[in-house]
Amino acid sequence: MNSIFLKKLKESVLSVLPISLIVVVINFLTTPMPTFNLISFITGSVLLILGMCFYTLGVDTAMTPIGEHIGSKVTKSRKIWYILLMSFILGVIITVAEPDLAVLEAQAGVPSLTVIIAIGVGAFMLIAILRIVFRIKLKFLLLGLYGLLFTIVLIAYFINDGIIPLSFDSGGVTTGPITVPFIIALSSGVTGVLAGSGQEDSEFGTIGICSVGPILLVLVFGLINNTTPHSESYDAVAFNSFSAVLSHYFRLIPSQLLNVLKSLTPIVVFFIIFQVVSLKLNNITLVKILVGIFYSVLGLTLFFTGVNAGFMPTGSHIGTILATVNKWSIIPIGMLVGLFIVFAEPAVHVLANQVEDVTEGVINSKTMLFTLAISMAAAVGLAMLRVITQINLLWIIVPGYAIALAMMFIVPEIFTGIAFDSGGVASGPMTATFLLPFASGAALTVSGALGVTQTFGVVALVAMTPLLAIQIIGLVYKIKTSRQKRVASGYFADMLTHEGEIINLDIFADPSKAKTLIKEGVDEKIKNLKEEIDILKQELNNKRAELTRYIKRRSSLNKEE
Repeated sequence: MNSIFLKKLKESVLSVLPISLIVVVINFLTTPMPTFNLISFITGSVLLILGMCFYTLGVDTAMTPIGEHIGSKVTKSRKIWYILLMSFILGVIITVAEPDLAVLEAQAGVPSLTVIIAIGVGAFMLIAILRIVFRIKLKFLLLGLYGLLFTIVLIAYFINDGIIPLSFDSGGVTTGPITVPFIIALSSGVTGVLAGSGQEDSEFGTIGICSVGPILLVLVFGLINNTTPHSESYDAVAFNSFSAVLSHYFRLIPSQLLNVLKSLTPIVVFFIIFQVVSLKLNNITLVKILVGIFYSVLGLTLFFTGVNAGFMPTGSHIGTILATVNKWSIIPIGMLVGLFIVFAEPAVHVLANQVEDVTEGVINSKTMLFTLAISMAAAVGLAMLRVITQINLLWIIVPGYAIALAMMFIVPEIFTGIAFDSGGVASGPMTATFLLPFASGAALTVSGALGVTQTFGVVALVAMTPLLAIQIIGLVYKIKTSRQKRVASGYFADMLTHEGEIINLDIFADPSKAKTLIKEGVDEKIKNLKEEIDILKQELNNKRAELTRYIKRRSSLNKEE
């Protein structure tokens, strides 16, 4: 257990430390914060490290196992109506517990935003499950859903365009550390039980489909109620001693603990009911899950305390200071922060390893991380450009999604699923807790009250760029495998000359199989050449022996003469 904890602690340190160091350096290069305010930020960073450590430990020991057990049990029933009902209920419950949503709702000031988003996820879980059951092509379904989405966006543009950035942000924050394990478990279970053989790729794309639901529902809600989000201001608390800093943090802990309990209670209650009625897990497994739930509660409480007391006010302060000194500086600084935030998000590393496994090493994890880092930096740079120039988000979002949807028809389908699933991966806790306040402080400084409309949209851009980046990797993968097919076909060209022989070169789309078969062919050639050399050696030895005998006979004849 100690080794697991230390591993999680190391991951959390690597996640938070780069951002913290960048903030400290920026602080000293610009107008420095008061000493104890800087200490408050460092204290918040420590709480974030501990919070992420305990929370990820809780996810591994409780949240993921709960999702796997429930998903497996639900799909084994093979009753479509039951699977759909449970999918909707699970989608709503787990989304309510997502930590990023609480942060977004607090910043947007829109009541019941979390509930609206949760219903959107639950409803589109039904669509995702039906897609697997009826084997609907993901690209056609996504094309239809986004066609409907942008039709409503066009209506909102003329009626209430202020809700558009928040709606796309809502879609980006849904796929977090609680939602993803449950959705993946349920999707994998349904694919294995109901989709049939040869449909393994169907488990990709479920998260991407579920991300569309919140965007649609928040748009419709905003149109009906004429709702416009307002950016939360972060008034810095002046600290004059370390005890004042600690006192501020301790005052926040009870309220954050209460919020966490409200979020996780529905999941725990649902699990307990399911355990009594259906699961019947043994006591050892049950105790491990309960301990994991405790870790999750402790981790989220520490996380949100550090976020609200330290990270959010500091992010807003840094954005304000940079925009005051030189507004154009927020673009390169924002891109630098975005670059490191990618490496700080644990889910990004999971995705990179997943793609390496799927492509059998043709696209390795380092390539994935580098590509996502560049795309994240570009997304934050575009977001900061919006803050300065007040460009409408649609001028970026519409072309971006249009290109992403067009690329679905030229890249392997599995990359489409991975790309749209990964849309929310980069927009994790660090994005919501630092980049949004950073953008808010910069926007309010550059544009005053008008800057409110430029604050939201950061998460939307962060969620959009992986759609393009990963599909570009898919295109590279397609080109590489096509080249391997040509190499394989050239190598086996002589075999094709035999009449009636047919070789299916599609097997060489799998790099590992291609390498294995080519290696076997080369080995066979070497073996045959060695045999031919041995035969030639034997013939040479025979000729040498005959020559020796001939020379001896000639020598004896000469002596007789």
